Amino acid sequence: MPSATSPTTPWDHRHLPRADGSTVLVTGGNAGIGYFVAEQLSATGATVVLGSRSLARAEAALASVRTHVPDARLRAVRLDLADLSSLATVADSLGTTSLDAVVLNAGVALDDPPRQETADGHELMFGTNHLGHFALTRWLMPLLEAAPAGRVVTMGSFAAKSERLDLNDLQSRDDYRPKRTYGRSKLAQMHFGLELDRRLHAAGSTVASIVVHPGGALDGLTPSRPPVHTRTPGAHLRAAPAGVLVQGKDAGAWPAVRAVLDPTVRGGELWAPRAFGLRGRPRREPVWAHLADPVVAAHLWDASCRFTGVDPMPTA
Repeated sequence: MPSATSPTTPWDHRHLPRADGSTVLVTGGNAGIGYFVAEQLSATGATVVLGSRSLARAEAALASVRTHVPDARLRAVRLDLADLSSLATVADSLGTTSLDAVVLNAGVALDDPPRQETADGHELMFGTNHLGHFALTRWLMPLLEAAPAGRVVTMGSFAAKSERLDLNDLQSRDDYRPKRTYGRSKLAQMHFGLELDRRLHAAGSTVASIVVHPGGALDGLTPSRPPVHTRTPGAHLRAAPAGVLVQGKDAGAWPAVRAVLDPTVRGGELWAPRAFGLRGRPRREPVWAHLADPVVAAHLWDASCRFTGVDPMPTA
């Protein structure tokens, strides 16, 4: 990703480096942390593409970004990660010959049973959060390879730290617990991000894959961006005590933004908030021990190829 800063310049999320001429796709950029990733990147001069299932919501998000970044270069594309057959055309819809970065951010989280499935018959959270991004990366890879130094930034979750994948039940058919299944779907994403970098490096690719997570990010600590998000005084008051430990979704976006822009960030790294991985400025964090297991990652990769019918690294 082109950057105007020197590798020796201290990182300051309040004064981001310019990225004029670059193009970044943010999946799920119409809401939550993805919205703030898009807003912050748009302030650097990059062209930011919001991928969303709903073009109406994406257009509302674009309008909100423009109220804060009047000269933002923005557009939206329809992107449904729960429908694998629709993803093959996303690269063409971007209208560009190269892609400097993609932030794999979109996701779904369910709190209650029953278990739900995607159009392709996969468990909804695993199918959307992991398999959809896995397949999307395959179709975007030619555009990423065409950029000078493309980056794949995978948005994980702190919830994945306490989870472990069950390689015999990746689809949670035998034992479905929504919160655990969500954590495992994010863990699968993070495994994918690290395994992708290993395979990119082995193939001599110029593309790097970085994994990030936002720490603890609450709506009540997030600044209003109507109509995308409106923080009520009551919600802010209730969330305020938690502000000593966690943060808003605007700050939750910082690790991903740094992973896109900072020339010192390298493939295969994990970036997260500074304070206990929950809040604060982004920093490099040691890769969690269970996340560093290449055997688990390789098994997951092979299973994901079977589930999706594609391989993000077909020549590796």
